Amino acid sequence: MSTDRVWLITGTSTGFGRQLAELVLQKGEKVVATARRPSVLDDLVSKYPSNRLLVLKVDVNVPQDIIDAFAATKDKFGRLDVVLNNAAYVVMGELEAVPEEEARKLFDTNFWGAICVSREAVKFFREVNAPGVGGRLLQNSSITGITGREGMTYYAASKHALEGASKCLAAELDPAWNIKVTIIEPGSFHTAGQAKTTWVPAHPAYSNPELPASRLRNGWGTYSGTGDVKKAVEVIYALAFLPRPPLHFLLGEDAIMHARKQWADVAADTDKYESWSKGLEKDS
Repeated sequence: MSTDRVWLITGTSTGFGRQLAELVLQKGEKVVATARRPSVLDDLVSKYPSNRLLVLKVDVNVPQDIIDAFAATKDKFGRLDVVLNNAAYVVMGELEAVPEEEARKLFDTNFWGAICVSREAVKFFREVNAPGVGGRLLQNSSITGITGREGMTYYAASKHALEGASKCLAAELDPAWNIKVTIIEPGSFHTAGQAKTTWVPAHPAYSNPELPASRLRNGWGTYSGTGDVKKAVEVIYALAFLPRPPLHFLLGEDAIMHARKQWADVAADTDKYESWSKGLEKDS
């Protein structure tokens, strides 16, 4: 694959999106960086020429913003090689604590926003790029999209939904299009976005300080992810070069540990209750 690729990255204000955009530019490639507040990328605009960096105002909750971003990419660069679906946020609280309105807003961004980006990415890879060139769609999910986590109910649910849709998409694509989908499942990484994470007021039924979500809530002020995002995006950059990339890519030793425990628990439950599924076929 060429080292003069064009990347479109959503959610480039902070965290994975910002760090990956910086790395790709340092590597000499081209970036379409989207953010709700483009001014946060002014330092990059002043550092890199316009033939290498295109900054666009995009709110992934607004489908037309996404359509316009891909159209601007076509007009500017004429092709697109890699898309990172990264725009997302977290609302912390138990299932009963988070108001439905807040949960729906989170899904609008984390799931429906990512789905709209995915649709436009596939269409661009298939219909704008030369036939067979294809492209890479990287879905930035989370280990919680596999395991879930107390106090992160709706964030984890949105990542489960994104993972399910991405797996179906990967199975639906015509191999002739050469479009590859990879779901990235990071563990705990320290990002500036952590400071912006909001906790909803505790539900009175969950006031026991020994409950898992209560412990997480009470210790959140001192919590810091153990992973280094700059090191992580180096891995993501390399991942985008693989000729046959994996569908799932766990990122971080903690993510691998939690995933293996989840799979072991599922296997154990399956073995224990396997006999319950015997003899359930229709009578001939």
